[in-house]
Amino acid sequence: MVNSFEEVISLIKDRLDIVDVVSQYVPLKKSGANYWGICPFHADKKPSMSVSPSRGIYKCFSCGAGGDALSFLVRIQNREYKDVILELAEKFGIELPTKYHASSETKTQKAEMIKACHKAAKFFNLQLRSADDANKAMTYLRGRSITDEIIDKFTLGWAPNKYDSLYKELKKEFKDDILEKAGLILKSNSGGWIDRFRNRIIIPIQNENGEYVAFGARAVDEGQNPKYLNSSDSLIYNKSKILFGLNSAQEAIRAQDRVIIMEGYFDVISAQAHGVENAVASCGTALTPEHVKLLSRYTKSRRIYLSFDTDSAGINATKKGSAVIKETLAALGNVKQFDESHISATSDNKYACEIRVISPPQGKDPDEFIRSMGGEAFSEYINNAPLLIDFLLNNVLREKSSAKTPQEKAELVNQIIEILKDVNNKIIQSEYVKMVSTVLNIDENAMLKELSRVNNLGEYVGSVQNKKNLVTNSSQFEIKAQKNLLSVFLASGGSLSFQQLNELFPENIIQDETLIIVKNTIDKISCTINNVKELTKSLYTEFIEDDNLTQILTDLVQLSEAFNGLEADEFEKAVKENIVRLKKCYQEKETEKIRQQYKQVNDDEIEALKIQMQLRDKIKLRTGDK
Repeated sequence: MVNSFEEVISLIKDRLDIVDVVSQYVPLKKSGANYWGICPFHADKKPSMSVSPSRGIYKCFSCGAGGDALSFLVRIQNREYKDVILELAEKFGIELPTKYHASSETKTQKAEMIKACHKAAKFFNLQLRSADDANKAMTYLRGRSITDEIIDKFTLGWAPNKYDSLYKELKKEFKDDILEKAGLILKSNSGGWIDRFRNRIIIPIQNENGEYVAFGARAVDEGQNPKYLNSSDSLIYNKSKILFGLNSAQEAIRAQDRVIIMEGYFDVISAQAHGVENAVASCGTALTPEHVKLLSRYTKSRRIYLSFDTDSAGINATKKGSAVIKETLAALGNVKQFDESHISATSDNKYACEIRVISPPQGKDPDEFIRSMGGEAFSEYINNAPLLIDFLLNNVLREKSSAKTPQEKAELVNQIIEILKDVNNKIIQSEYVKMVSTVLNIDENAMLKELSRVNNLGEYVGSVQNKKNLVTNSSQFEIKAQKNLLSVFLASGGSLSFQQLNELFPENIIQDETLIIVKNTIDKISCTINNVKELTKSLYTEFIEDDNLTQILTDLVQLSEAFNGLEADEFEKAVKENIVRLKKCYQEKETEKIRQQYKQVNDDEIEALKIQMQLRDKIKLRTGDK
């Protein structure tokens, strides 16, 4: 009997082979003791990812991604780790704690609900061609250039203007509670059952596996409200996690390595019907992080195109949608902000995602444009779609003619600075400033100063450290030295116990905030575990929800190999040497800090003398002078 969720994770990890897991997604080639392949987490052009069967980890030496087999699955599938674990537990026949059990009754209900939705979709589709009142629905669809072929592809249908036509058909096979939970029927005021959808065009919604799980219903009569009536969330349908059209678009998304997100059902229907097969839409809700994670499973480069209406509401939806995408994928790196032709020689060309905006002529939504101009014309806009930053800037600059007063011009500049402050490459940022200042006829230096003030940069030189960077308040060299020292806890066949290692570690020798978390977690776990293999496995479990910590842990495992197989005296000597090296690094940092203070106060003789004495003492301490 399994007692805890942690035990389930441990049992799953025992059954996962890192080479087998990674090779399902990436072709691997053996080289020496390890395997190598193209990293799936960035635009890798040559095999940069190493897979170590002996340590059970993968590590990309280009983008830094790393972890064990389970963390690889969680990351590449972009799913909640609990969902991945529950699926693997079922696959391996591992018993779950009671609270995680999906009862057989629930499973049966879900299966029946999906079956009922499938029958309903077929019923509605038949009614579109046979019901007495379906002519107005067909007239509406023909007016949107929807052919019989499109009707069949999307199983479009018609809900007759009758209270219980669907219920009468389905009650022969399904219980009332199943039909109610599936969102197909409602209780009437008299206590009986009536159809949820009546007098509406029906747009069935399928999950990514092609199962019918919900419906969108479009009004056709003038004054009929709401315009769209959508299924409520249920056991089989969560609108925050399902995208309309994904079941038929996923192959094209993979092939083209990009996805187009639209606003409405008919936008997607028109797009896919006219050859733009990688289009999807949310189901009556705004774009969610779950939608973004789902799409990331299909586009390796995470190239996401937004194609919303061109009115103010559509532009606002573009801004909100792009913000959700950036926030969801922030841990993976920076958003692509300029095209390859502008990349500097020092750029590493790694992006969390690429966001572009498809913006046909003002006043035409995607469906209207495609119907009037055709799929090929829309494809031209796709191929020339600007990156998000260019779209946002152009949108602001359109208002330049209306900005006549200094105050109005300053407001435009403020909007532009909000866009430019997130540009990571400072050369590109300065080029944008030059371009914008010319268009607005304002002083370039004044705009640069304002940008620096907003970003709290002081001087406009150098690069701003990324907020998600693993380095916190320390130099790169210090981080490397601290990691090297901390890795001794993960050395295979270590001749010193965890307790002996801790006794060698001086207080506060680890100073980086993130590495302190790792060290404290090692201390906690090592109280109940006495071998490196179990410690490493437990640490990966502990950090499974945090890509940064997982990546650091993988770095430590890699670094620990330098200490493998050392005798006790050699091991202890290596640890002490690393401690001395790190202390020297801290002393040099402190010395430099005092030097900078001295430079700042050299006009004050007394204060300068105090700092000079501190500096002399620090140098003596570092050199060992008496």
